[in-house]
Amino acid sequence: MDVLAPMVGKILSVKVKPGDSVDEGDEIVILEAMKMEMPVVAPAGGKVKEVKVKDGDTVETESVLAVIE
Repeated sequence: MDVLAPMVGKILSVKVKPGDSVDEGDEIVILEAMKMEMPVVAPAGGKVKEVKVKDGDTVETESVLAVIE
């Protein structure tokens, strides 16, 4: 399951790494958009398979931030 960016922004902080277990609602990354910090959360529980962004990256709407299996 892909975790997608809800809007264009800059990654302030990545909260998980590959192999981490997450529950639905856990923070995956903190995204800065329109001068506000927005947590992007796991849509479902599982194990983080891949993190596709790092701190400081700029992302577009619906960019894949992480993959949960």
